Amino acid sequence: MSRPGLTLQNRITTLMILSSVIFISVFTFIQINNQANAVNRYNIYKAGMSSNLVNLNLEAIIRQAQPADLAKLVQAAIKEFKDTNTIEEATVFTPDGNIIASTDHNLLGTSVGFKDLGRVQVLSAEKWLAPDIDRTRQAIIMYLALQVDPGATAPLSYGVKLIFPLGNIQEALTAVYKPVVNTAIIIILANLLLALAISKTVIGPIKVLNQVTKIIAAGDLNVRTKINTGDELQELGETFNNMTEELIKMKARAENANPLTKLPGNIVIHEQIEDRIKNNKKFVVIYCDLDNFKSFNDKYGIAKGDEAIILAAEVFKEAAKNKGGSQDFIGHEGGDDFIMITTPDKTQGVADYITQEFDKRIRSLYSQEDLNQGFIIAHGRDNTVKQFPIMTISLAGVSNESRPVSSYAEVTNIAAEVKKKAKAIGKSVFVLDKRTT
Repeated sequence: MSRPGLTLQNRITTLMILSSVIFISVFTFIQINNQANAVNRYNIYKAGMSSNLVNLNLEAIIRQAQPADLAKLVQAAIKEFKDTNTIEEATVFTPDGNIIASTDHNLLGTSVGFKDLGRVQVLSAEKWLAPDIDRTRQAIIMYLALQVDPGATAPLSYGVKLIFPLGNIQEALTAVYKPVVNTAIIIILANLLLALAISKTVIGPIKVLNQVTKIIAAGDLNVRTKINTGDELQELGETFNNMTEELIKMKARAENANPLTKLPGNIVIHEQIEDRIKNNKKFVVIYCDLDNFKSFNDKYGIAKGDEAIILAAEVFKEAAKNKGGSQDFIGHEGGDDFIMITTPDKTQGVADYITQEFDKRIRSLYSQEDLNQGFIIAHGRDNTVKQFPIMTISLAGVSNESRPVSSYAEVTNIAAEVKKKAKAIGKSVFVLDKRTT
């Protein structure tokens, strides 16, 4: 027998590895996402504080500087902010949008876009800051309105666009690196321990069952399993042992079965009767004998005799199925001797079915000539030629309903007496022993 591509242990290990990878991946994603959000919140807070600092410094410069020196001083101020990592980028422009200072020297002398100008123009002394987040650039943008006159409530003197970095994946990864690695190690170790536990408590017993199954398949029915897990696996092992016991019984029955009818033989018949006696069950044992079978067998041959025996077996099986109970038993002692065990309430129905069906069907085995004359001519046991009637069936019943029966031997002794009375009647009949002593 070819082995499967993956053993159960390999499949369980693979499943645990996949579940570990999925768990670690989900945990890592959650940690990175949480850390990124924390970094973003910190950066937004930092951007707000830095914007306030820039606002205060630039307003002071604008108020105090001479117009000719203003652009130079503002440019120097935002350069210092950038050099100290207070900001990432900055642009300062007039109310008309003309850029007077920028961390990007290429923008000097140009104009800001309508969007930037519009965001600043709506600001006032009360609301001098407007934040914005650009997810595409992963940046925080702060728009400031600088007031030259602290008492002014309207137009801005200058506008400022500040850019700060938003939290990125690299920052988040750096922050969660150690927790993720530690968690991964713990999960891997836990899964290894779990795999060992599963291997010992599940895979081990299954391997034992598999090995025992192979030994039994090889013909050794004496092997037994011993699984002490205290769960369904132990129950399975016990069931397996019970199955082996039944296999032994089935083997014994098969070896004792009649080769012609495949019905159980004397050993099993003995066991069935003794079992009912031991368990105090009420029963009726029906013994069967085919009358004039030897003469029929002598005239028509062994093959026809076998057909008569098979016919009788079929009639007994049908009687048990159609008229008997679920626990009824049929055995074949050999030759034309059959036995059936049933319950007292089913006995008469079973016996009537057997006698009536046998009388109807046995005629199909005779020639028309013999049927017309009502007998056959054959040699008797004394080697003289005689007339023998069409075959009939005699049934003798032994029961423990009216009197106690203590053994299989007692049943057979009573049956021998009753069978003589039944055969003496000369037709298909059922005689039940009703004696009380």
